[in-house]
Amino acid sequence: MEQKLVALSGNEAVAYAFKQAKPHVAAAFPITPQTEMMHKYAEFVANGESTTEMILVESEHSAMSAAVGSAAAGARTFTATSSAGFALMWEVVYIAASLRLPICMGMVNRALSGNINIHCDHSDSMGGRDAGWIHLFSENAQEAYDNGIMAWRIAEHMDVRLPAMVNYDGFIISHTADALKMLPDDAAYDFIGKYKHAYTLLDPENPITVGPLDLTDYYFEHKASQLAAYDKVPGVVQKVSEEFGAMTGRTYDFCEEYKMDDAEMVMVILGSSAGTAKDVIDEYREKGVKVGLLKIRMFRPFPVEYIAGKLAGRKAVAILDRSAVFGGQGGPVFIEIRSAMYGQQVPLFNYIYGLGGRDFDLHQVETVINDLQKVAAGEEPKQISLLGIRS
Repeated sequence: MEQKLVALSGNEAVAYAFKQAKPHVAAAFPITPQTEMMHKYAEFVANGESTTEMILVESEHSAMSAAVGSAAAGARTFTATSSAGFALMWEVVYIAASLRLPICMGMVNRALSGNINIHCDHSDSMGGRDAGWIHLFSENAQEAYDNGIMAWRIAEHMDVRLPAMVNYDGFIISHTADALKMLPDDAAYDFIGKYKHAYTLLDPENPITVGPLDLTDYYFEHKASQLAAYDKVPGVVQKVSEEFGAMTGRTYDFCEEYKMDDAEMVMVILGSSAGTAKDVIDEYREKGVKVGLLKIRMFRPFPVEYIAGKLAGRKAVAILDRSAVFGGQGGPVFIEIRSAMYGQQVPLFNYIYGLGGRDFDLHQVETVINDLQKVAAGEEPKQISLLGIRS
């Protein structure tokens, strides 16, 4: 299919992807570095390029509340946020998932206070990793756009009906111009499909109750239903990704494998940092060092069997987290992979890096690969390290 080559920032790319879904409602409140995404969308509406009803609310809590009301009424709905904005949504984020509402959200990853920091890390979305949302991560503007198209099909699938967030790194992706291929509007909408609601509050012939008091009699059963829907997400993600790949030539899976076929040592990472890691891996490959990269795209639901299979038999695995778990043993990605790898004799170790937007540079990747080589040679790994911190 012919696609248009354009230069867009990550925020603009996701705004275009969401516009191409022809959503009925967008609930918006500004927060750096998400603001420009909603600015762009407001421009679409003002120029008559979109018929979306934009609801400009007084806070992020209200934005998610409006999104819940809109989706429960039967409308295709989206919002966007970052950092403390996501934290302010907290109560309603859980409600959106529990009510099985397929809201899509642009999550422009930014450090969560305190102290106040407007730059990238993953502490915001990782704080909501157990809220029941689907989490898709992006390496660059192209992937953010593509995930922004696919998220609708995944969330709205009748076997799923769960909200989805498209994660992309604040400023690094959101504000950086990148060349990407964009689908024609008609092709994108045909792929996403016309919205079909599972229920609506606005049908008096078929009245329903949404958000009632749910005590010991049925609450557990409703959570079991939500868990069962979550289990169906991986199959839907795989099918939608395959169809998208057949249409665009850009293939996606739960993770991207980079030089993994014969890799004895593996780095695991999320988001834009993967690009930096790939450059250094190329240099070490030229030296004969068998190192590869596993970049996680679908963090929630976590693809346990898939990742365990990809890492099985490796001599050493380094997992990099751009967020910390205070009082826990390692970062969120490390904790998940350690659990997935339980019983396998593969040495795992963890780095916490890049908090508050600290640069992830080539030297840090070299440090990781050098440590991988030491562990692969039999040295006992230090389980958790801080990477790139001033001594």
